[in-house]
Amino acid sequence: MKSNRMEAFSDGVLAIIITIMVLEFKVPEGHDWPALIGLGPKILSYILSFVYVGIYWNNHHHLLHLVRTINGRLMWLNLLLLFWLSLIPFTTAWMGESHFAATPTALYGIVLLLAAFSYWVLQRAIFIQHAGNSTVISAIGKDWKGKSSPVIYLVAVLSAYVSTWIAGFLFALVAVMWFVPDKRIEHVLNGQ
Repeated sequence: MKSNRMEAFSDGVLAIIITIMVLEFKVPEGHDWPALIGLGPKILSYILSFVYVGIYWNNHHHLLHLVRTINGRLMWLNLLLLFWLSLIPFTTAWMGESHFAATPTALYGIVLLLAAFSYWVLQRAIFIQHAGNSTVISAIGKDWKGKSSPVIYLVAVLSAYVSTWIAGFLFALVAVMWFVPDKRIEHVLNGQ
């Protein structure tokens, strides 16, 4: 099977995830700017999660351009990634509703950690499936962001019980690291 079917399915799931997150917003009772202040934590958690889903969508799109055909293993690993990403709306809502309390913030980090791990496993499976293809090997190559992100997530989860500000900063740090799509794959696909 061609990878475009898996990519189209994943695109649909990610679009639904973003839709679910925005539907969590309730209209404030007031009719002025101060009425929005109470939504501040929800808005911040939504922005962070929207950026994360966008990062996964972008990098997933680039990654699947390396795949010629998919098999059952890749499909299941892709579903594992989508499972963890589908929990982002729940953890986003809980974190925003609780005004970034320790446990919801830690759970948000755990979901991000497991999504990152799932993406790494999917990436490795693609690497193994294309072991003889030097294009795939050079495109994936060294992955300092992929290796450092889980460590930062783990520190963020643990620090959520010390300071949710530190945890939030670490989540934002990883998002900034990944905001620019993975150029390694683009360079290889463009023959650079």
